[in-house]
Amino acid sequence: MEEATSQGDIRFWAATDVGRVRDHNEDNFLVDRKLNLFIVADGMGGHAAGEVASALAVNTVREVVSRNQDMISELRDENPATTRRDVLNLLERAVQDACTAIHEIALAQSEKRGMGTTLSALLVIGHRGFIAHVGDSRIYLVRVGKVHQLTEDHSLINELVKRGKIKKEEAADSPYRNAVTRAVGVYPSVEVDTLDFDAVPGDQFILASDGLTGYLKEHEIPAMLDASDVRTIPDRLIDLANERGGRDNITCVIVRLQEEPGVAERLRREVNLKIDALKGMPLFRYLMHAEVLRVLNHTEIRELPAGMAIVKEGETGEELFIILEGECIVTKGGSDIARLTQGAHFGEMALVDNSPRSATVTALGPSRMLVLSRNEFFTIIRKEPKTANKLMWSFLQVLTARLRETSEELRGARQAGFDMEKEPDTILSTQIFDMEENAPDSNP
Repeated sequence: MEEATSQGDIRFWAATDVGRVRDHNEDNFLVDRKLNLFIVADGMGGHAAGEVASALAVNTVREVVSRNQDMISELRDENPATTRRDVLNLLERAVQDACTAIHEIALAQSEKRGMGTTLSALLVIGHRGFIAHVGDSRIYLVRVGKVHQLTEDHSLINELVKRGKIKKEEAADSPYRNAVTRAVGVYPSVEVDTLDFDAVPGDQFILASDGLTGYLKEHEIPAMLDASDVRTIPDRLIDLANERGGRDNITCVIVRLQEEPGVAERLRREVNLKIDALKGMPLFRYLMHAEVLRVLNHTEIRELPAGMAIVKEGETGEELFIILEGECIVTKGGSDIARLTQGAHFGEMALVDNSPRSATVTALGPSRMLVLSRNEFFTIIRKEPKTANKLMWSFLQVLTARLRETSEELRGARQAGFDMEKEPDTILSTQIFDMEENAPDSNP
């Protein structure tokens, strides 16, 4: 199963096990060396129907992707004829085709009525990863020792946890632990979660059915993936699940993107800089890692020369800026009021209204900006309702904080005006000192 590819070394290995309770294995997996396509599927339905559903799902997805290898090649070669959205649409179409095929067999054969499967697929193209996901199998990314769950469980347990009905630690003993809210094949079509993201040399992935993830704790994952030989990892994970109960079938696929000297550090720094910049903003503080990646896909990087006025006082705009590299000066009424450095942001209110900019921001030297436009922001709101709820809540908190600050400033101004009538020289010097010390650092 292990192979080096022309896009950089990719190592992978997979294993599946019936577990200690079930009498047959309804899980299936797929690894395709040529496509760099990896899939885990956990079937359901009983009487071998689950095994039929999971096998049909992985094979159908592979067939659809294989028929469109030209699209993959075009994206890898940066041919503008194919975009990342085209690849995500391809994966979604592949899962929908699998869904239809499974459902039609279930209708034709009464003993298979109601069968279905989870499906989590990872496609690696160059330095880009693409995911299609339905159900409660999972895909984890491990990058520089940090674990990120890239998929969300479509399960009753997850819904109960999010609504505060049960605690996360109670999920393993819940009678609803195996109930999924989405599956491939139960109905003629299914809602598919898709995601694309930067895949950095050194990244590692786990694709696993819930027979493993139900026992595996996130903080244990980096150590489990630390083996130099990737072929030993799946069996170690299966042994762990069986030692802790083995109540379900257990399947996992391990994918490792080998380091590329001279490339890995540069790409990793670039990706982490963008992610950390977004996470550092109050607007995005409540987003999960996968949601931050979705927002990131709607941004662009802009190179700006020294001396360029990025926003101008009194002019309207529709873009949020985050400084990735460089330094900027903020001026208001011709006076310098603040300097902004890496990680600082400005212009967030332009995402929701057309009010004139309150200050001018100028690049002091060559700068790189992460830019999110109002149109792209509204695209996120329309297409990602769960993310939209978090963003709107964060926006409300930002506005509340701004209103509170404004109220305090007005209260302080009134008090200063009252005191100035008594000691004008002393109060005036204090006001100037406060203005310098508390100059705004963002969001003109």
